[in-house]
Amino acid sequence: MAEPRVRIATLHADLGARLAALRTDHSAVIASRRILEQTLTDGRACYGVNTGFGALATERVDDDQLEQLQTNLLLSHAVALGPLVPKHISRLMLLLKIHALGQGFSGVSQPVFVRLLEFAERDLVPAVPSKGSLGASGDLAPLAHLALPLLGLGRFWDEAGEGTVEAATVLHEQGLEPVPLAAKDGLALINGTQLMAAYGAHVLHASQTLLRNADVLAAMSLEALRGSIMPFDARLHDLRPHPGQLDVARNVRALMQDSEILESHLDCERVQDPYSLRCVPQVHGASRDALAYASSVVECELSSVTDNPIVLTEGEVISGGNFHGQPLALALDHAALALAELASISERRTYLLLAGQDGLPRLLMTDTGINSGFMIPQYTAAALVSHNKILCHPASADSIPTCLGQEDHVSMGGISAIKALEVLGNVEQVLAIEAVTAAQALDYRKPLQAGRGVEEAHACLRAAVPHKEVDALFGEDIRTCIRLLREGTLLARVEQAVGELA
Repeated sequence: MAEPRVRIATLHADLGARLAALRTDHSAVIASRRILEQTLTDGRACYGVNTGFGALATERVDDDQLEQLQTNLLLSHAVALGPLVPKHISRLMLLLKIHALGQGFSGVSQPVFVRLLEFAERDLVPAVPSKGSLGASGDLAPLAHLALPLLGLGRFWDEAGEGTVEAATVLHEQGLEPVPLAAKDGLALINGTQLMAAYGAHVLHASQTLLRNADVLAAMSLEALRGSIMPFDARLHDLRPHPGQLDVARNVRALMQDSEILESHLDCERVQDPYSLRCVPQVHGASRDALAYASSVVECELSSVTDNPIVLTEGEVISGGNFHGQPLALALDHAALALAELASISERRTYLLLAGQDGLPRLLMTDTGINSGFMIPQYTAAALVSHNKILCHPASADSIPTCLGQEDHVSMGGISAIKALEVLGNVEQVLAIEAVTAAQALDYRKPLQAGRGVEEAHACLRAAVPHKEVDALFGEDIRTCIRLLREGTLLARVEQAVGELA
């Protein structure tokens, strides 16, 4: 496909460049619309354009009712319920819908396309309820809500992202009138996988930082627990050269370079560390490889056409199934499982840090009894890990026939996508708990210095979260660490010291 690709690693920059180009060049949209209009002029039946939808596909609609058909489509399909899709993901949905329509295979009318561009340029983000997509025939119900503001219906997010405002009010304030839908517009707007793709793109984009954070924290825990560097030897991993495994082992070696702690116990009698330390490359690496696969699937989807029917440049309009979300459903279920494993092994390292081994005080405080120390953060980590186990049940294993049997297999990919985001959030929190406890444990290894990367991570954490010798509001420290991890602050400090991690 000749269209510019949108990549996970450069997601926001690529979408920004794509929309900038579309603001000045609508030629593909115009050409596609002409083909569609010629099809109607020729009197040919065209699904969802001059016929009913789904089980009503055999019912022909009169020419003077084609516009009303599209309006009715949006009204009848805007039945999603539940919590709102987060504003930043709704924004991604809007941008991805514009990107898809702009490729010129949907036959959308120019006024509708231009108005969507205006919404994006003014950061007018529709409010979209999250529950209701089956992930087949696209994300119909959520995308109907995304499109409602074109008609002056539905709601937009407010500027702060804390509440919503009626679309009619926002359009009036912006000096905009509702845009009437032409033939096929409604179908082009709601057919597509933009909810699944937006969630997936966000989760996988955030995972790129999270994966490296997980390696940093594993190295911190390894240093604090005086673990062995031998299981990270390159010669060992060359004998089982999974790409992720090789990268993780390389990262940990770089992070622990020049470690005085490591030198201090090279001759100890302990032969092997627990798996949560010794098998970090194999576990973190497997998650990396699984997420790389999921990223390749979502990246393909980001620049795909998932409408139906498709308007081909050869002048044909054909019906197909590009809207079916099975590729995304399987990939995002897989991604959730891969992410969850990072939390599972992280929680085990946190447990080891609290166990009072290798000279560390039990529960990471010297005066326990009156103080509970870091006992309960590990409880929270355990609860989050167990929650992830429930969330990792694959939504894609299910299908319920709909539309009077016409849509007899669905992907449930919308559920896969939403679950993946929740798993990501839980993993970030578990890693933040490891960050708090690993930093506390490393304090007890002074005056010995950890490796360059670990030392930099420790300094970053200590600048934001002080050492504790009495009980305190540990929850505030954990929330601070979540921000340091999520925003890439910790990773940036570490990479300044050791170079870019894999």
